[in-house]
Amino acid sequence: MTLRSKSLEIAQSQIGVQEIPKNSNAGPAVEKYLKSVGLGKGYAWCMAFVYWSVKEASLQLNVANPLAKTAGVLSMFNEMVKLRVTTPQPGDFFIMDFGHGAGHTGFVEKILPNGKLQTIEGNTNDEGSREGYEVARRYDRKISQMKGFIRF
Repeated sequence: MTLRSKSLEIAQSQIGVQEIPKNSNAGPAVEKYLKSVGLGKGYAWCMAFVYWSVKEASLQLNVANPLAKTAGVLSMFNEMVKLRVTTPQPGDFFIMDFGHGAGHTGFVEKILPNGKLQTIEGNTNDEGSREGYEVARRYDRKISQMKGFIRF
C-alpha cells in the first residue's frame, strides 16, 4: 500500500468526527490533529487533519512523513514546491487560497464530472465552510477553485 492510499484510508476513517463543543476548534480528536503539528486547541485545523492523517499512515507503513510540520495551508503549499501538481489524483490534497493568508485544504478522494472533486476535509461542514466543525465528505469542490495540489 502506498503512503497516499493509506493516508486517504485514515482520513476516510475520521469522517463524522466533530468538534466538542461545535464551533470551538476543540475536542479530543481535533486536539489530536492540532497536537500533531505542535498546537493546542482553538486553531483552525484543516491542514493539521491532513498532516495527522499522513503522519499516522507513515507510522503504520514505517516510512518517512514527507510533509512539512505545519498547520498553515499556504505555508505547506510554499514549503512543498517539489510536490506540487496541477492535475489532481486520488490521495493528493488540494490547496485553496482565499487571500490575506486564509486557505483551506483536504484530500482528493475522486475526480467527478464537470470539473468537480469528491473530497475529505477537516474543519468543514455540509455548507462548505472553511471554518466548520467536522470531518466531512464533500462533492462540490471545483478544480478551477484550487491554487494547486500536493502529491506525496
